[in-house]
Amino acid sequence: MQKARINLSLDADLMDFVKGYAESQRTTVSEVFTQFALKLKRLKENDPTEIILGDPDFTDSLLSTMSRIKTGAVKWHSYDEVFK
Repeated sequence: MQKARINLSLDADLMDFVKGYAESQRTTVSEVFTQFALKLKRLKENDPTEIILGDPDFTDSLLSTMSRIKTGAVKWHSYDEVFK
């Protein structure tokens, strides 16, 4: 694959972190950014849940369910109770 050059401006602290991370992983800063970008690309191209999570009704229902679980308002059922 042919490579192209990109120039990035980062905060010094963030750049130090990325350099340290790359060193600890025995790779290069360039490879860290390449892997990050590839992961974003895979998530965007292969994530069918994006359509589901983008639905406002589903999001509202999910948040409501999570809230009910946290407060203990959910009655749990066994597998046999649900799938008989």
